[in-house]
Amino acid sequence: MRVKRGTVGLKKRNRVHKLTKGFVGGRRNLVRTAQESLEKGLAYAYRDRRQRKRDFRRLWIARISAAVRQRGVTYSRFINALKKAGIELDRKILADLAVTDPKGFSHILESIAQS
Repeated sequence: MRVKRGTVGLKKRNRVHKLTKGFVGGRRNLVRTAQESLEKGLAYAYRDRRQRKRDFRRLWIARISAAVRQRGVTYSRFINALKKAGIELDRKILADLAVTDPKGFSHILESIAQS
């Protein structure tokens, strides 16, 4: 007897097509191409979830560095002084302060300079 994989094959293809919704052209419609695109896309998504964390850290460091350079200090000396003073603010908060509240950021710099 010949076995027709109607329902199993359909389910498999439908799963791929559902996940490739929004892809362009054959990457959405052709099963093999869609499967390849899907695997590549999922791999990129996994990789870039980790990459995003690195990118944001770089952005925060750049913002903090720009803010402290305007006040005549280097980034590394600023971070070192923060640690010595026992001020435990992470880079995300410091970058946000530097952008949204320059006076508050200056206050932090002054408190470091005093200690």
